Amino acid sequence: MKTKDIIALYEKFVLSTYHRAPFSIAKGKGSKVWDLEGKEYLDFFPGWAVSGLGHCHPDVVHAIKNQARKLLHVPNNYYSLKQAQLAQKIVGRSFPGRVFFCNSGAEAMEAAIKFVRKFGSKSGRYEMMTMEGAFHGRTLAALAATGKYYQGFEPLPEGFKQVPFNDFESLKNAVGPKTIAVALELIQGEGGIQVANPEYVRKVRALCDEKKLLLIFDEVQTGMGRTGKWFAFQHYGVEPDLMALAKSLGSGVPIGALVVNNKIKEEVLTPGTHASTYGGNPLVTAAGLSVFKAIEKGKLLKNAVEMGAYLKSALETLKGKYSFIKEVRGIGLMLGMELDRPGAELVTQAREAGLLINCTQERVLRIMPAMIVTKRQIDQAIRVLDQVLGQG
Repeated sequence: MKTKDIIALYEKFVLSTYHRAPFSIAKGKGSKVWDLEGKEYLDFFPGWAVSGLGHCHPDVVHAIKNQARKLLHVPNNYYSLKQAQLAQKIVGRSFPGRVFFCNSGAEAMEAAIKFVRKFGSKSGRYEMMTMEGAFHGRTLAALAATGKYYQGFEPLPEGFKQVPFNDFESLKNAVGPKTIAVALELIQGEGGIQVANPEYVRKVRALCDEKKLLLIFDEVQTGMGRTGKWFAFQHYGVEPDLMALAKSLGSGVPIGALVVNNKIKEEVLTPGTHASTYGGNPLVTAAGLSVFKAIEKGKLLKNAVEMGAYLKSALETLKGKYSFIKEVRGIGLMLGMELDRPGAELVTQAREAGLLINCTQERVLRIMPAMIVTKRQIDQAIRVLDQVLGQG
């Protein structure tokens, strides 16, 4: 079967909810993928950060195969060993707390929204402050928190207010008597790799403490080592009250998690108040444990720091060469290159030349290779980018 045959099947049987590039990936290994026709690509945007370890990491494949032979699913009214072990691992690498498992980043944020609503119900507070440029998922409540992509889906749940990102005074002035929480991404991925200012984050934490608000960090894209630390908040010297995780946590299998800080003494999500049928099943939690193992064994946090600096330097060199590159920004292996013109065509040209990247906010090339990336692969990617930018 060829790509054109797959496209024909999609046109007949699959809803058109995505803008799809006209190629189909048949297999992947590490930072490389191959399409149905056998062409090789260097993947520097593996699944919106899902494949943080690259494609089909041996530790993850082994864990999934081993678990699949034993048990795929148990209901959450029973105890599950690997779910408990993964929760312990997440807490051990983040902050003292407890974990709720679900299937995606949107569901993790949905759990956070329900948590803060329940937490604030006794005092009549329900409003959540979120940031312009944010992206928190596609459920109705997550869309309301995001503040865009909701046309045609109104009325949305009320109780969400957006303020400018990195603008503390705007946030402070917007907080009112009904406010119960503040949610933000420390690096806005869909927002164009916009990085939170450290002083801003510290002030937000202090404001939440002063006003008795819950601080939520959406680390769905930044979590699990992409920035060179286990979680992006560790660059800032503050802890959240709630943290949403997904994507690289499963390295290809669907898993999400909400981590609740032990500083919250009240029992909020009690039995019957929230649930997820598939959340934290043995297959996905086995994969999650293998992700921690692979990062630790491969010293991938160190690699993310070193290769992130190497890649950023190379992108800065391109910026010096091409005047239409306005800025290079990001942390670790979560980088963006802002242009003074649309970038979609450059993404297409890069793909045709064998490099997969992404464009967000129309003008920001998003470059987020797997944590296993090497200097040689970065050099190869930069050569392709140089060639493509030179044509632009």
